[in-house]
Amino acid sequence: MNSWKSCLVAGCLAMPLLTSAQHYPVGSEGIKAATLPPPGFYLRDYNQFYTADHFRGGPPGFEVNAYAQVLRGIYITDYEILGAKYGADVVLPFVYTDFKMTGLRNRAFGLGDLNFEPLLLSWNREKYDAAFGYSVWAPSGEFDLTRPAKPGKGYWSQMLTLGGTYYMDQEKTWAVSALNRYEFHHRNKDVQTTAGDTYSLEFGLSKSLRKTIDVGLVGYYQQQVTVDSGPGAVLPKVRDHVIALGPEISAVCTKLGVIGSLRYLKEFDANNRSEGQMVTLTLTKRF
Repeated sequence: MNSWKSCLVAGCLAMPLLTSAQHYPVGSEGIKAATLPPPGFYLRDYNQFYTADHFRGGPPGFEVNAYAQVLRGIYITDYEILGAKYGADVVLPFVYTDFKMTGLRNRAFGLGDLNFEPLLLSWNREKYDAAFGYSVWAPSGEFDLTRPAKPGKGYWSQMLTLGGTYYMDQEKTWAVSALNRYEFHHRNKDVQTTAGDTYSLEFGLSKSLRKTIDVGLVGYYQQQVTVDSGPGAVLPKVRDHVIALGPEISAVCTKLGVIGSLRYLKEFDANNRSEGQMVTLTLTKRF
């Protein structure tokens, strides 16, 4: 069997919304990615559209179109740990994927893997904001060895998050941000494989045009750090990576109390994974 066919059957097709290794959908955050809101309860609604028809060295006739609606409840308290506000959040993803290759079409919709972050720390200072978090991904989504479009990964993961936003002028109109995430993956018992660890970096440079509107250039880099292991590992020496860049605009609707952001990201330099483009619309409401 060809290597790409083996990868596909093992659920090893990689893309931001449908991946074998990483749980985290890189590209979810953009401008001021490491800045968390003041104390309160927030509901954030991510709407991610991903499309790709290029997979270097991959299956012929490859094409994928995916949409994910991801609901995230965030609670930031007034309680402080190490000078940071303590918080927690939970992420509930719903994913639709339409996957094609020569001789095969696979479509699926369902609940993805849940994420719970019991430790979320937020620092807000005059010149910078910073954030740290620890979270767990649970295999709540359906996993099917022969249907790569299914939204579940079939295993647990742990993730560490650390990032900062630095304001380059006194008025805080210019900002540069970087948000790092590192995922440790556990064994998928169905395929007897432990996926390699994943590192994700989301970054942005932004300018405030007024108090309610920001524009900027954002991007991400994602890299498989360690190789897959176990008897089910198909390509144990291959590590995937991808880079993406694009514009973003963020605005506040004061009448509704809603913050919205819209970003477009174009991928390039992808290795052992799909290379496409993504549009993300995010809405945040405080209650």
